[in-house]
Amino acid sequence: MTQKSKSLTSLALQKFKKNFWGVLSFWYIVLIGFIAIFAYVIAPDDTSNANQMHLSIHSKKPGFEVTMLKIPLEQELSSSFFSDLLFGKKSAYSETPITSYSFANDTLQIVEYASDGLDGIKKSIPFSKFSNASSSEEIEAAFISKQRFLLGTDKYGRDLLSRMFIGARISFFIGFIAVFISLIIGITMGSLAGYFGGKVDTAIMFIINVAWSIPTLLLVIAITLAIGKGFWQVFIAVGLTMWVEVARVVRGQIMSAKQLQYVTAARALGYTDFRIISRHILPNVMAPVIVIAAANFAGAILIESGLSFLGIGAQPPTPSWGGMIKDHYNYIILGKPYLAVIPGLAIMSLVMAFMLIGNALRDALDVKA
Repeated sequence: MTQKSKSLTSLALQKFKKNFWGVLSFWYIVLIGFIAIFAYVIAPDDTSNANQMHLSIHSKKPGFEVTMLKIPLEQELSSSFFSDLLFGKKSAYSETPITSYSFANDTLQIVEYASDGLDGIKKSIPFSKFSNASSSEEIEAAFISKQRFLLGTDKYGRDLLSRMFIGARISFFIGFIAVFISLIIGITMGSLAGYFGGKVDTAIMFIINVAWSIPTLLLVIAITLAIGKGFWQVFIAVGLTMWVEVARVVRGQIMSAKQLQYVTAARALGYTDFRIISRHILPNVMAPVIVIAAANFAGAILIESGLSFLGIGAQPPTPSWGGMIKDHYNYIILGKPYLAVIPGLAIMSLVMAFMLIGNALRDALDVKA
């Protein structure tokens, strides 16, 4: 008869599984992660940055549908699966929203879409523009189709759903990269300060207090301006500002743990300081660090959103949820608030998920409970 494992890890996992909101948040984060990784696979607009602009259909409501004409471009496109997965495809078509069309004398007669009751421009396009299509039936089947925008279009006529999917990459991955950087720096600095004490502790605490006294957003702006604007620069800047809290917690935990008997035994056996810290102390003090890391995920997402709103984050045409709010916050008073509310709700839900999973981890890892 086998006995169930009673290790602290298995007990914590069992407690976590009983937390409804923690489990729900975990699967929501997994879903957002899947969308972020495979954004270009599932997005309706799989071109790079979902940047297909159609100014004639700008700011349309969710569920808007229009007839779209695709005219092949003459340039040759070559790409790989991984390139398309990471960066999207290069546009192979010139897209034009149309109101109506007809065929006459080997030409396609179209009326371009125009909003607000205006008459669209009429154009004639010869069949020769459509490669591998010589009849009206082939052109109609291959190059004319109904296109529905489930979340509507932004102020440039781009598919808002596709931009949301690709923008999830910024908000999601900044959490991982920023928290990874903060953990590396914070654990290292906190371990040195807590274990060695004395002058080492004094010097590191001075650095921690100086970094702690500077407003986070101001420090991120300064670092961003120093190393430049862009995708990776924001990730690094946010990570370099979030290590302080990790360092303080690790320092306090190690100061308590180094007085325990197993550390004294490790020293008596002649183990090096590095081995004692990395193999014996840190594994026993990581529970609060894990909780802080979950909270820092949420903090990193909010900081990046704020930077993008200020125009310092990811630069256009790269989509980000904060940048989408910046582009459309004026529409809140113009009768189209969904253009700013949708990315705002996405940020709120992801931040809440990380906070809830952090609370669930805190309860699961509480040895006194």
